[in-house]
Amino acid sequence: MKKKLEYVWPVIGLIAVVFSFWLLFKELKDISASEVWDSVANISAHRWMLCVLATLVAYGALAWYDRIALLHLGRKISWVVVSLVSFTTYALSHNIGASVLSGAMVRFRAYGSMGLSLAEVGVLVALCSFTFALGTVLLGGLVLVGEPEIVLRFIDAPVWLARLVGFGLLALVALYVLGSWREFKPLKIGKFAVYYPRLRITVRQLMAAPLELIGAAAIIHFALPDAGNPGYFVVLGVFLASFSLALISHAPGGLGVLEFVFLNAMANEQLSQSDILAALLVFRLLYLILPLAFAIIVVILFERSRLSRTLHGDADADKVDRAA
Repeated sequence: MKKKLEYVWPVIGLIAVVFSFWLLFKELKDISASEVWDSVANISAHRWMLCVLATLVAYGALAWYDRIALLHLGRKISWVVVSLVSFTTYALSHNIGASVLSGAMVRFRAYGSMGLSLAEVGVLVALCSFTFALGTVLLGGLVLVGEPEIVLRFIDAPVWLARLVGFGLLALVALYVLGSWREFKPLKIGKFAVYYPRLRITVRQLMAAPLELIGAAAIIHFALPDAGNPGYFVVLGVFLASFSLALISHAPGGLGVLEFVFLNAMANEQLSQSDILAALLVFRLLYLILPLAFAIIVVILFERSRLSRTLHGDADADKVDRAA
């Protein structure tokens, strides 16, 4: 059964990519590549710098995810190592898809060499994933409370209902904080149990998770032109929905899914589709493609180092055997 399940998510991701590209083709068939290139070329150097800064903020917050999880486990690893492992993990998992599984494999390979057990890496991965979910719920609640009209970009629903859902999401976050503060017993849902971390861990989660999403959304916001830009708060709300659906689809890098949802949600703005698509291309370049290229180099160097140590260890063992 497990072997069959291994093929399920890749197939789902492939179907999501094909379907999304078909929808995107219908949506963008009247846009030429030259129009998109012109939109990219019109992004000023100042805005490019802001996009790069937003990317650094996002990946810095992702490194904080791992740092928080290690603090929860009582493990101390230097910031430099944690940052490198975290960067490599997210750069690969964001592009590969099925981020929990791919992230677990990369982290176990890296942290396992530093003495963490399989169980500890499992807790670390789960806590990092929960931290991301916590940030999405928190920011989603704030957006729906502060800008409930944003729901009309996705579905035809009453604005008051959207605001009510927003308050509900914020209540869930408050309940999680209360459980951590008062040290509630684990919340059990079937065989799944949620253990409340210490309050100092929770406080850090509430800062790190929104920071990562705020930085990622800012890349798109800064890449959009001033004319017709709906403002950062709207871009953040649309990004949260688009990025979440892209992750759920398990499409590698959310390819096609992110673009289709974002483009449709922004269709009512005074922005051309080429401008929106250009901003999304900038996001992919800075948040996904360039980090992936760097991560591949890091993985190659890491594996080369491990192989070299293994070979030297075998050589030393042979010398000892011969001497004996």
